[in-house]
Amino acid sequence: MNNSIVNQIPIDLKKAMLAKEKVKIAALRAIKSAFILENTKEGSSGNIDNNLAQQIILKLHKQRMDAYNIYVEQNRSDLADEEFQQAKVLENYLPKRLSEEEVRSEIKEIVKVLGATSMADMGKVMGKAMNSLKGKADGAIISKLVKEILK
Repeated sequence: MNNSIVNQIPIDLKKAMLAKEKVKIAALRAIKSAFILENTKEGSSGNIDNNLAQQIILKLHKQRMDAYNIYVEQNRSDLADEEFQQAKVLENYLPKRLSEEEVRSEIKEIVKVLGATSMADMGKVMGKAMNSLKGKADGAIISKLVKEILK
């Protein structure tokens, strides 16, 4: 089992502390804290693999982007900027996100393989698409494109 992300965070945190990079420190501490919470959660094996680590970081990234959008709506550019910068730090630990066109072609391939022809097949297509695109695309975009393609 490869724990490279879990092992890399404390190393990067130490480097950020030495360089006095406040935004990076805040983002990495949030990741470290989320990992600790996951390890101490009831029913946890106490071992975080890269897949789970990426899910945790993706959740933190989504929280940062949601906060960013709220701050922008409230005209709080100072706070919005900090949230956006933290989100950028978190992106370094996530797989590259696919463009909408790349997601569309993946979904078309899944539809073809499953032989899906109507909205009745949406559940099957969504299940397969969410598994194969996990961490690479937002669930809302996947859902929107599946509906478009199955119409």
